[in-house]
Amino acid sequence: MGTGTYSSASWSTYSASVKSKSTKEIFSTDRLDKYLDPKEFTVREARDSEEHPSSTPIIIALDVTGSMGMIATYIAKTGLGVLFQEIIDRGPVKDPQLMFMALGDVYCDSTPIQVSQFESDNKIISQLEKIYVEQGGGGNSSESYDFPWYIASRRTVLDSWDKRKKRGYLFTVGDEMFPYGLKKDEIHRFTGDTAQDDLSAENLLKEAEQKFNVFHVVIEEGNFCRGVGASNVLKDWRTHLGQRVLPLSDHTKLSEVIVSTIQVVEGSDKTKVVDSWDGSTSVVVKKAIDTLVPSGTSTEEGLVTL
Repeated sequence: MGTGTYSSASWSTYSASVKSKSTKEIFSTDRLDKYLDPKEFTVREARDSEEHPSSTPIIIALDVTGSMGMIATYIAKTGLGVLFQEIIDRGPVKDPQLMFMALGDVYCDSTPIQVSQFESDNKIISQLEKIYVEQGGGGNSSESYDFPWYIASRRTVLDSWDKRKKRGYLFTVGDEMFPYGLKKDEIHRFTGDTAQDDLSAENLLKEAEQKFNVFHVVIEEGNFCRGVGASNVLKDWRTHLGQRVLPLSDHTKLSEVIVSTIQVVEGSDKTKVVDSWDGSTSVVVKKAIDTLVPSGTSTEEGLVTL
């Protein structure tokens, strides 16, 4: 729920302890953990507190199908620390509260959606480690990137929105095409919710955009993306999200791209943001945010313009 303060020292200790571990050693569970199961909670909350009076919810939804398990491993080994520390140091938003989701494919996976709580400190690590990296997916050209949109819009309570009408941030991450939507029986099976109708991906995206600035990161190193061509995946996503689609050529720079995106949306000069990173990181960030339109605000009136 966002209490506590991030400790870089605690993160360094944890990161060193998993540096040489494999994906299976870090994410050792072979089934959905009860804590991450949407059927086991009503809502996830990002709340203000005396310690964090201006909470900013940030959701990162990771594709854990097939080759995409490498993304979760990167986050556990280095990415989480970079993400937290750079947001704190650069200060594009106040009082960040992170949530991780893991997504799969509702058509063929046993666990297509897993959801942590929002956290302001190192408690998020223990939740991250609970993720079941199923490494499933199917041959249908997409994964359930729309399931995080459903959870974000219908199963979160955000003081940032309810009190200040300020949107949070939601990043889905993967290498396949725009999703197909969710059927009402799938929603019930994996969340326990009763939906009156099937929900299209386009409508789920619109719902999520009410409370979040929504972005999708295309992992160009992924098997699917390399197979069909990154340009085709990007074209498909941009039909729906426009300039909010971020091509990522090096998955180990995901955190820097997310932080840079938030900086630009919150009003930082895009060129200065790119130049603030060193060497190869600067090159990767520049490509990812090249078409991003600066906004200067993420309030209701100032959603990033397409």
